[in-house]
Amino acid sequence: MSFILCLLLTAKVSLAEDNFNPNYIIGDSEILDYTAMDLEDIKQFLRDRGGYLANYSCANPDGKTMTAAEIIYDRAVTNLVNPKFLLVLLQKEQSLIEDTSPKQSQLDWAAGYGCPDGGGCNSRWQGFWKQVNSASLQFRDYMDNPRLYTFKAGETYTFTNPYSTTSTGTTIVTPYNKATAALYNYTPHVYNGNFNFYNIWQRYFTREYYDGALLQAEGESGVWLIQNGKKRPFLTKAALTSRFDPNKVIVVNKSDLDKYPTGASIKFQNYSLVRSPRGTVFLLVDDKRHGFASTEAFRKIGYNPEEIMDAGWEDINSYLEGKPLTATSTYPAGALLQDKKTGGIYWVYEGTKAPVWDATFLKTKFKGKKIIPVTGKELADYATINPVLFGDGELVKSTNSQAVYLIADGQKRSFASGKAFEDLGYKWTNIITISPKILYFYPEGAPITEATNKE
Repeated sequence: MSFILCLLLTAKVSLAEDNFNPNYIIGDSEILDYTAMDLEDIKQFLRDRGGYLANYSCANPDGKTMTAAEIIYDRAVTNLVNPKFLLVLLQKEQSLIEDTSPKQSQLDWAAGYGCPDGGGCNSRWQGFWKQVNSASLQFRDYMDNPRLYTFKAGETYTFTNPYSTTSTGTTIVTPYNKATAALYNYTPHVYNGNFNFYNIWQRYFTREYYDGALLQAEGESGVWLIQNGKKRPFLTKAALTSRFDPNKVIVVNKSDLDKYPTGASIKFQNYSLVRSPRGTVFLLVDDKRHGFASTEAFRKIGYNPEEIMDAGWEDINSYLEGKPLTATSTYPAGALLQDKKTGGIYWVYEGTKAPVWDATFLKTKFKGKKIIPVTGKELADYATINPVLFGDGELVKSTNSQAVYLIADGQKRSFASGKAFEDLGYKWTNIITISPKILYFYPEGAPITEATNKE
């Protein structure tokens, strides 16, 4: 293994450990959603991973030969358990999803069912079909009858942790939900078992989102912005609604959020006035902070000192440095200006003007903003730049095509199918139709072919 590859793998494991929460490993629906994959999905998944199971077959109790994919699908649907969950369990217990030449014992005890830690596997449960069937039935019962088992949601347990840095060498766990408790009932270890499950689930089945996505974990009220590969929490509803449309929030599994490291929180509303610990006052505009060059500039622009709020360096530094505001600065928060003679509309900000080539922007990006009529002479004071475009996270299509694109990293990335679009939780009602000439300005990015991770 190369030194660079070793560093990358180490970094991935470190990140997984940082995000791993032993109290919440996966959600209840992530065990119970038996419709999550159809037979073809499972076959393709096994082929993509390149392991032995992609071509493995064996007999069921009736003597019928079935492929591994058929067994996993059949038992998932029959026993009402998520096939994704079974795939992760097979990898966690015997590495069967990725192992290209497993031993017969790995196939015989594929899901680790009937094989206690101390050894002495019970031959009654031996065989691939029996393993998948028994494990799926067991987890279904964990979910249906949680009070019958040792580990229960909401109760607290102490586990021995060989990796603990504390003097006690233990980890305290309070399972948040039935799914997490079920995993501890099946494998009563935090790191020698359930961390491995979590890590495999993250690799296989968490969904990949791009900068600009607004995410909310199922069952939770908080909303997060994905930005620069991190999740940034909105601390107030006003901070969210002053910049984004709440209708574009995507509800995801908590494990989808867990994969992202946490970034700086978003505390202030757009256009807030904040004061740094050093005393500098800034105007916050979208992702930028604009410092006032002097008290005279602040006074002349006409802001109210009573509106200034104190902010820490973490809050201040989460914004990009914008142009300083001086006594001669105009439209510090940006403005829509319309040429009285030609009728052309421009977005004026930081001494530049960007043409607004599509009226759709006035109903979406600049919804509610006043249009200010000005002379051509006043507009001439601003340098012309590229036309206004939508930022990362928007869903767009042109008037002459049915193709839907996600704007990501300044590129337009098409969805390969409606399934890929819906699997990611996007809503058809949030697609914005724009003119082809606006869409043309975006470089073409790689298509979005599926919702789950592929290594």
